[in-house]
Amino acid sequence: MKFVTKKIHAYLDYPVAIALIILPFLLGLGSSNPIALQLSVATGIAAFVLTLLTDHQLGVYKVISYQFHLVVDLLVAVVFIAAPFIFSFKGIDAYYYWINGAAVLIVVSLHKPEMAIQ
Repeated sequence: MKFVTKKIHAYLDYPVAIALIILPFLLGLGSSNPIALQLSVATGIAAFVLTLLTDHQLGVYKVISYQFHLVVDLLVAVVFIAAPFIFSFKGIDAYYYWINGAAVLIVVSLHKPEMAIQ
């Protein structure tokens, strides 16, 4: 059952981007590897810019297609799930990336395709 619409996704994007920037500091990420903090902050900044540029309800400039946005989200999910293995994250650092990667993967997989207007 796919229920995440383009509109719902648009409203999730900004809070998620901001959380990716702020949460690493609040959770004290980086104890197993400083990249754990840096990767999240960099991804959050990139996600914020991507959202500003995406052609959806809350996009400001609308120069990037929503489909491309979904592909980027999928790639982020894969990177987040792989990051603990690649960078030897341990403890909270690893769990943070696995949980966020799984959440993004779920949102993308539950995306409801838009009906073509005829």
